[in-house]
Amino acid sequence: MTTSTVMGALQSAPTHPEYVDLAEKTGFSLEQIAVLHKRFKQLSHSEETLRRNDFNGIHDLMCNPIRSQIIEAFFDRRNFHQNGEGTVEEIGFEEFLVVMSHFRPPSLNMSEEQREHVRREKLRFLFNMHDTDNDGTITLEEYRHVVEELLSRSGALGKETAKSIADAAMLEVASISMGHMEPDEFYEGITFEHFLKLLSDFEIEAKMNIRFWNMDATTICK
Repeated sequence: MTTSTVMGALQSAPTHPEYVDLAEKTGFSLEQIAVLHKRFKQLSHSEETLRRNDFNGIHDLMCNPIRSQIIEAFFDRRNFHQNGEGTVEEIGFEEFLVVMSHFRPPSLNMSEEQREHVRREKLRFLFNMHDTDNDGTITLEEYRHVVEELLSRSGALGKETAKSIADAAMLEVASISMGHMEPDEFYEGITFEHFLKLLSDFEIEAKMNIRFWNMDATTICK
């Protein structure tokens, strides 16, 4: 998005001046930022910052098996485009918007290089969501937790069955990532480069979305 495009949109949309900078940083249009700001104020009860418990009222998250990972992603410094580490207790609108921008579909007029950069950023965000201890790898325990949550909360499988499936899936991931492994070798976990390889054919643009009160980010961002 060019500055002239942003300024042209500004003339037709009643927005705050700081929205121009946010549009340049996130790729959202001024109209989209205005809608997301309204959602932010609803979540925060008109406060200037959001805390984790403010997400409890989102109906679409209540039954999501990885609800905690999704919420935590909004408070993870790694997702603020600032090369940060650790987590924060509260976020302002800019941080909220930057995290939401990871769910935007790529623009149609992007170059292949830009499109690949966006894809990599989305996959990094997804990787961070599952690398819960921020050590650069998705361990068996972290992977198992995600799979167990997805399977056992469906009610179809018990915890032990879900655990066995998670273990088998992780061994398959290890064989794909590392090639042949000896019986006594220890697989430390999935690195980001392995993660990229595993998801090389995964259509992240179509799969990565989040909803707020029936607001689909992949819809509002088009």
